Amino acid sequence: MSRVDDEFATRVHALVESIPSGRVMTYGQIAAICGYAFAAWEVGQIAHVGPSNLPWQRVVNKQGGMASGFHPGGPHGQRALLEKEGVEFDDADKIASLAEYLWHP
Repeated sequence: MSRVDDEFATRVHALVESIPSGRVMTYGQIAAICGYAFAAWEVGQIAHVGPSNLPWQRVVNKQGGMASGFHPGGPHGQRALLEKEGVEFDDADKIASLAEYLWHP
């Protein structure tokens, strides 16, 4: 990763691990809290290679959309996991009320 360090990735992992079931955070929100306000893209890269036991399904884009590269199952897999946690979606496959589900640690 060019613009962030291992310490940043460690902070991202810890924050993602703490997101409660049924709640979400955005890539940008996580980046800012972890000390790199403009590193939303890097948070996405960390998610792609991060520990698979973390609840990455709870990380969404700023419009409440799903990640195209989510594994397993792409955006539909991510949505299915969030729906199991009680998160509701609109007809555009985005979180119905992002403000309602957004978690602020």
